[in-house]
Amino acid sequence: MKHFINFKKLTVVATGMVVLVLAASCSSAPSVEKTGWYQLFNGKDLSGWVQKNGTAEYKVENGEIVGTTVLKSPNSFLCTEKEFDNFILELEFKVDSQLNSGVQIRSISSPLVMNGRVHGYQVEIDPSPRAWTGGIYDESRRGWLYTLADNEPARKAFRQGEWNKFRIEAIGDTIRTWINDVPASWLLDNLTPKGLIALQVHSVGDDASKVGLQVRFRNIRIRTDSLDFYGFHGDPGIRQVNMIPNTLSDWEKNHGWKLLFDGKTSNGWRGAYKNKFPEKGWKIADGMLTVLPSGGAESANGGDIVTVDKYSDFDLTLEFKITRGANSGIKYFVTESEHNKGSAIGLEYQILDDENHPDAKLGNHEGSRTLASLYDLIKATNKRVNAPGEWNQARIVSRGNHVEHWLNGFKVLEYERGSAEFRKLVSESKYKVWKNFGEAPEGHILLQDHGDEVSFRSIKIKQL
Repeated sequence: MKHFINFKKLTVVATGMVVLVLAASCSSAPSVEKTGWYQLFNGKDLSGWVQKNGTAEYKVENGEIVGTTVLKSPNSFLCTEKEFDNFILELEFKVDSQLNSGVQIRSISSPLVMNGRVHGYQVEIDPSPRAWTGGIYDESRRGWLYTLADNEPARKAFRQGEWNKFRIEAIGDTIRTWINDVPASWLLDNLTPKGLIALQVHSVGDDASKVGLQVRFRNIRIRTDSLDFYGFHGDPGIRQVNMIPNTLSDWEKNHGWKLLFDGKTSNGWRGAYKNKFPEKGWKIADGMLTVLPSGGAESANGGDIVTVDKYSDFDLTLEFKITRGANSGIKYFVTESEHNKGSAIGLEYQILDDENHPDAKLGNHEGSRTLASLYDLIKATNKRVNAPGEWNQARIVSRGNHVEHWLNGFKVLEYERGSAEFRKLVSESKYKVWKNFGEAPEGHILLQDHGDEVSFRSIKIKQL
């Protein structure tokens, strides 16, 4: 599939006005007229820019801003003196293959926060084999917001060792990016509506072999007016990530997503083995569904809660926030047929403070009781974890017998329900006493009460 735009321009003159009607491919960035732009970089010097945090070298050569790594420096940022809210930004860059970099947008540097450390949205420059250039990383804050794990066209669009072009639109709550005219990211988020633009030179720490690596920027231009006209409209043909709590965007609705928690009520939930929602042990406030602390015992207070509906093939996402030392879980394919005491039986996406809860070191399969693992069966790997008190995103995808666990945008495990390998793991686990464990054709989604305070929000599901 080619990623370019075929524009047809129809010019109609009426009462002294010219109306341009643009028909464009929905998978490409929009073209714009050359008027209405202004240059953020004059091609001669660094007027309008100021360096923050690290000590990397920034200089101007041949109409380019050149950033060069130095030893033992933190991340360096060449920041605009001016802040921007809504804009379309275009620029070109070329980066050495061993150097990570990025373009900060709507970013903050305040002496009152992290001693002035630049933080906020970063449009990633990633020349590594991972190739996530154009993804969105929340620098020094929430980590990855939009990865390119499932966007192969964007990964292939980056040109190693050559000049590449970014188009970045930040309009209202929507941030979109393109790499060489290929759609890369589509994020909805309202945490930071305004801030600096900055060019990053990533730290190389103590690695002397990486001193002198360079990233170059040129043709940096921005427009802040007529954004409704010049901004992209429609579906670019890539996944949308909505970080605005407990909301469904039009795109999500059109693609079959539904909220399992509306942020205000317990509608759609009941207690496990019960007909109604627990009268104690759970709290709904501030857009969060929170299990209250009760000493760490399993289902000894309000008890687990389950969805009223059952699901088989699904894509489930939610955010969770643990307290220090907390234990909980998300179970799926819960049938309630066991009528057991304690937590209802089901496959479990483990929620745990690995650093401060002893369960992280227990289990018959090493590491299988750590965060995002398939509890007591399979250890989660390749994890990016936000600390207690911060939000993390869990995702469970079940299609047929194939199941995936994701954490903060990274796939951390996958397995086949009912396979010989799966049944062997079950036979070696605490679940060996339950016949055909984890092989039900459908079941409820469960949030576990393990006696520790854990909050949930933005619980969404799409039936596949």
